[in-house]
Amino acid sequence: MERDPEPRDARRARIVELGGGAGRNLDFFGERLGDVASFELVDLCPALLPARIARHPQVRMVEADATTWRSDAPADCVYFSYSLTMIPDWRAALANALAMLKPGGLIGAVDFYTSTARPEPGLVRHDAFTRHFWPRWFAHDGVRLDPAHLAALREHLPRHELAEHRAAVSCLPLLRAPYYVFVGRH
Repeated sequence: MERDPEPRDARRARIVELGGGAGRNLDFFGERLGDVASFELVDLCPALLPARIARHPQVRMVEADATTWRSDAPADCVYFSYSLTMIPDWRAALANALAMLKPGGLIGAVDFYTSTARPEPGLVRHDAFTRHFWPRWFAHDGVRLDPAHLAALREHLPRHELAEHRAAVSCLPLLRAPYYVFVGRH
């Protein structure tokens, strides 16, 4: 992905997290969160956020559908953190995220996934056990792993960076679930 010649000023940044849940990602921003102009956490389920929000007046929790809700102003960054797999109409959520971005804005996604049996060159190919076990295991919690998520992100955002990894899962200490980190420029 091409780098911006001049970094954007974070103090003017408008960030939207679709599927923000309880707002845990706010903690990962650390001191940088104080420089963000606005941060909107969107989730269908009401979350328990008062302590996190109270510390950051620019943070707003929105109880709404990620497939239809729009911010009052275009966003610099919209991201999905382990939520794309939990949104039944994920294609509509992705289209909505793209529609609310400023020109040149970023879409970020991190989520569990499995590859297709024959992924495109340069992508990780997961073995048959991985492709069959993890979607069924995650489905018990309403998480729908689908290789189409990553394919759609790559198709809509050809200027992107992608990293594929595996992570330990607390209930299954001997197995590591595949996940990706994706950042694309619109």
